[in-house]
Amino acid sequence: MVDKTIDIPKIEIRSVTKQFDDPRTGRRTVALDDISLTVADGEFLTLVGPSGCGKSTLLELIGGLTTPSSGSLLLDGAPITGPGLDRGIVFQQYALLPWRSAQSNVELGLEVAGIGRRQRATRAREVLDLVGLDAFRDRYPHELSGGMKQRVAIARSLAYEPKVLLMDEPYAALDAQTRESLQVELRSIWQRTGATVVFITHGIEEAVYLGQRVAVMTSRPGRLKTILPIDLADREGDGDIRSTPEFTRYRHEVWELLHDEIARAGRAGRTQEVA
Repeated sequence: MVDKTIDIPKIEIRSVTKQFDDPRTGRRTVALDDISLTVADGEFLTLVGPSGCGKSTLLELIGGLTTPSSGSLLLDGAPITGPGLDRGIVFQQYALLPWRSAQSNVELGLEVAGIGRRQRATRAREVLDLVGLDAFRDRYPHELSGGMKQRVAIARSLAYEPKVLLMDEPYAALDAQTRESLQVELRSIWQRTGATVVFITHGIEEAVYLGQRVAVMTSRPGRLKTILPIDLADREGDGDIRSTPEFTRYRHEVWELLHDEIARAGRAGRTQEVA
C-alpha cells in the first residue's frame, strides 16, 4: 500500500538517456545522457540550454511521444508508456486547422475523445474565456493574430483539463510585446488551474519571469547542469519586476551558466568541422 503521507512528484525522470542511431551511417547520437529530475505537483519549471542539447527530446519523452533508450519516466508514480489526455502539449507552431473556427479547433481533442457536442462546446467556451478569447470563438485562424492563435492552441491543450502542460518554445515566433503579455497571462492561467507546467525557452528573461525553478542543461549530450530556484516577490504586480535587482541577479546567473555551455558547444562544432 502506498503511504499517502509521502509526497509523490508529479513528474519523475530517473537516469534517462536517449540515443538516436542513423541506419545509413551506423553513427549513434546521444541526445540526453543520464537525466534525473523531479517536478512537484503544481510547479512551474522552465528549461533552458544551448540549441541541440535535447530540451525538446526531453519534453517529448514526458509527453510519451517517444521512449528512452534507458532509464524511466513516471507521472504520479506510474510509468509513462505513451501519450495521454493527462498531458497537454503546446508547440511553437500553432497547428490550427484553417477550416475550423477557434472554438471548433479547441473542441477537436474533446471530439476525438468522444465527448458529446453540447459538453465539448461548453468546455471550449470556458477555456476560450480563460485565455481571453471568448469574443473571438467564431473567428477562423486567418482572422487571428499570432498571439491569438497561440492562445487558441493553449486553450485546446487546456480543454481536457490535463494534469501537466508541456510547452516547447510557444512564444518564440511572437514579437516582444505580445510575448510579454502572454507570459503574464500564462502565469495567471497556471495559478487558476493548478496545472504542472514544464516550459522550454531560449529566452533567459522568459525563463526567470515564468519559472519557480530554472533547469539549465549542458551542451550535447544534454545533461542537467543545475536547477536554480527563483524567488521573486510579486511577478503579477503593477511594477516592472524585470528591472529589479533581484531579477537582474537571477538573469545574470542563468546567463553565466548558459554562456559556458554555448561556448563549449561552439568549440565542439569547430572540432567536428576540422575532423
